[in-house]
Amino acid sequence: MYAVIRSGGKQERVAEGQQLRVELLGLPAGSDVELDPVLVVDDDRVLATPEQLAGTVVAARIVGEELGPKIRGFTYQSKARRRRRWGHRQHYATVEITAITVPAAR
Repeated sequence: MYAVIRSGGKQERVAEGQQLRVELLGLPAGSDVELDPVLVVDDDRVLATPEQLAGTVVAARIVGEELGPKIRGFTYQSKARRRRRWGHRQHYATVEITAITVPAAR
């Protein structure tokens, strides 16, 4: 069984026991969190509509935080003697998927 979750404006395919990076959730390490499922595939059963996904839960535990790669930028404007170097490093939360719970078929 696997699910497609939505977090931080992005979608990611996940399975139980998998670890992945999502945008910072604002919770401390060790916290439990529920992620929004967009699609759930359970053998031959595919759940995709909001009515089908009602009651479906993708539970995860926050393992920690990490930093993404350093992005370096440089802006330059000729003849005006303007130069600016900048950098950015995105913060991510590492989560581990603990359970994908689907209610019984109706």
